[in-house]
Amino acid sequence: MKLLFTVGGSQAAVFGVAPLAAAARNAGHEILLAADEPLIAAAASVGLPAVCITPERMRYGQDSMTAAVRLDALLELTRTWTPDLVVGGLSHVPRVLAARLKVPYVRHIWHIAPMARRDRKAVEELQPELERLGLTELPAPDLFIDLCPPSLRPPGAPAARSMRWVPRVSQRRLEPWMYTRPEGRDRVLITAGTRNLMLDTPGSSLRKLVDELTATGAEVLIAALPEAAERYGPELGDVRMGWIPLDVVAPTCDLAVHHGGATTAMTLVNAGVPQLIMPDNGYGKAVAEAVAGFGAALMVDRHRPEEGSTPDEVIAAGCREILSNPRYAERTRTLAAETASLPTPAEVLRELEALAAA
Repeated sequence: MKLLFTVGGSQAAVFGVAPLAAAARNAGHEILLAADEPLIAAAASVGLPAVCITPERMRYGQDSMTAAVRLDALLELTRTWTPDLVVGGLSHVPRVLAARLKVPYVRHIWHIAPMARRDRKAVEELQPELERLGLTELPAPDLFIDLCPPSLRPPGAPAARSMRWVPRVSQRRLEPWMYTRPEGRDRVLITAGTRNLMLDTPGSSLRKLVDELTATGAEVLIAALPEAAERYGPELGDVRMGWIPLDVVAPTCDLAVHHGGATTAMTLVNAGVPQLIMPDNGYGKAVAEAVAGFGAALMVDRHRPEEGSTPDEVIAAGCREILSNPRYAERTRTLAAETASLPTPAEVLRELEALAAA
């Protein structure tokens, strides 16, 4: 079987699809990952064969990748490598591609936020192609794989096949401190994921948060892109900072402060780490509300500070609350147990095999 996986956006999209793609490859199937130029290195870092679909003229920011351009690039790829099944994520372009190729389409995402507005926009952008196919709306997926734990799924979410979250990130040479807990002190991880250089404003509230945490005796780690460490590291005091494999370090942490990325949140849940989430967009806010609603996190909206308190004070107080109250860790462990009970990528792969064979 030949499976075409498609991703866009940030490196997190690559890490999210990697376990299922690796399971397919381990089972002896041929796979290709179609990705934008900035994601090719991330694909290589987790061992996935990837093809760049960003046209040459767009690789240096001259133009944006519209839905029509993305579809044309995928069609060009499939003229020489025709898949038996297409796997896509948030973008609706892959489902139109699958309809054009007359092969099954599998949607594979962490479904947490309402997507009706995004669906309407996709229909508008892809209307000419839909008309060419004789369709008035986006074709439904043949299978919807949801990486979001059932307890966090929003009301009205479409029926889905749940799949276990398997952490996957780019690796580096490990140092002993990355996989061992500090003796006699809490460890707090701060990260803004891979889309942003830093969480919040470097040198202002982030420095204050670091100072607040270290004053309590906690060890602070900042997982960031190498360029962020080089640029901002000297401003942030006595902290370890740089590319830290999140899946390795997470089990050694007592708290994580982050931006609300689904890949970050689920890797931490998987390790049983409670979280303080400062969402940087609407999707991140949906992630934060869901995890906090379960009792495994606190959410701080920096744009709506509590009366009588600055955002810095609220964030610091939230960190102290999580570190001192075992309820957050207990709820996180409950959520981790739920995710561990879900079908593995290898088990879900059997359903993809059946789809392609039908």
